[in-house]
Amino acid sequence: MSLVVCEWGAEGARKFEASVGAMVVVDVLSFSTCVDIAAVRGAVVYPFGFHDRSAAIEAAKELGAEVAGPRGSDDYPYNLSPTSLLSITKGTRLVLPSPNGSAISVAARSVPVLTGCLRNARAVAGRVAQLAQGRPIAVIPAGERWPDGGLRPAVEDLIGAGAIIDELGLPCTPEAEIARQAFCGARSNLAHLLRTCVSGTELIDRGFPQDVELALDWNASAAAPLLIDGAYAM
Repeated sequence: MSLVVCEWGAEGARKFEASVGAMVVVDVLSFSTCVDIAAVRGAVVYPFGFHDRSAAIEAAKELGAEVAGPRGSDDYPYNLSPTSLLSITKGTRLVLPSPNGSAISVAARSVPVLTGCLRNARAVAGRVAQLAQGRPIAVIPAGERWPDGGLRPAVEDLIGAGAIIDELGLPCTPEAEIARQAFCGARSNLAHLLRTCVSGTELIDRGFPQDVELALDWNASAAAPLLIDGAYAM
């Protein structure tokens, strides 16, 4: 029987890459939610884990893709706001720069990588279990960044990781079990916790409450986006 392991960030992904059968990157607010919404609508998302905007634009040109702008930007058709992707059309190729979810997605190259969130926890759990073929499964909460670049664990990603782990129903390492228990403890008060956690409060204060509401839509999606040839797709 497979075992579920859990660690934070890109270093966590690299730690487990050689020892697991498949991996799930969890960045609830908002990379993973963006990918879920885009994938359901038939788009293809290329994670871009660098801060260089000009490099992202060049990468998009080479791929024949759109590039997502910063959240709230009016200069791009789409941006790092899940709400902006509600209108994305089937067949769109989108380069999605993100310092957390995107950067982790490209950190592990030798195993199947999915991205999951609260919206698609059940679907992602089902697909990652199939892909792992009985080998261990790594669930990687992304977290946020402090101003000095250090990792800041984020409660929404711990809860999102726990939701996927709970759906897997497999034996867990202590780290994975704590994530699962965090979700189970939060489940009855999920909306309040995500709206009032640091990341949720920041988004609401910046004028993006709908992004939080979209992220809260637990198991509303049947998408399980898999990274293939550098892009997430259904």
